[in-house]
Amino acid sequence: MSKPYVRLNKDDAVVLLVDHQTGLLSLVRDIDPDKFKNNVLALADMATYFQLPTILTTSFEQGPNGPLVPELKAQFPDAPYIARPGQINAWDNEDFVNAIKATGKKQLIVAGVVTEVCVAFPVLSAIEEGFEVFVITDASGTFNAMTRDAAWSRMEAAGAQLMTWFGAACELHRDWRNDIEGLGTLFSNHIPDYRNLMNSYATLTAK
Repeated sequence: MSKPYVRLNKDDAVVLLVDHQTGLLSLVRDIDPDKFKNNVLALADMATYFQLPTILTTSFEQGPNGPLVPELKAQFPDAPYIARPGQINAWDNEDFVNAIKATGKKQLIVAGVVTEVCVAFPVLSAIEEGFEVFVITDASGTFNAMTRDAAWSRMEAAGAQLMTWFGAACELHRDWRNDIEGLGTLFSNHIPDYRNLMNSYATLTAK
């Protein structure tokens, strides 16, 4: 049974970056490490470009999970930062849930490490509470394709929408006439082939 098309709305969305920690990143093997880091930073740039409220959270930083990736902390110095003392499911942390509800947004754009735990658990919890959830698959990572696919299936069955950061950015933007250069620059910074496209466009328009 098909479901109605629920599209991302930049006026009703919040970005949740869950457990992108230096130790946990070493576990990601379902995507090339350099590509994965690029995708995470692309999602962060997308949040900044569309001025989406962004919430950062980590799990047990003092343990092997390690601290938050420094680029994210630097990019969102004023964002809510919830260092969970031990809760594996971020939704079990009252400060995290309160920070989300304080935004007043009903659409959650979620990415994290590892996919079947740090992403799936809060995603399932949020859906249960009535939020619309969009999982950014290429900014989430885990051990291998088997564990990733199991997590995707579980979340999708519960009602989560699986997207890429590029797809999410295009859906948020809606219309190229809103801004060509700004979004084009965002894409070019993270997709080398897109830089070629924008250079071609710049050459044509210069004439």
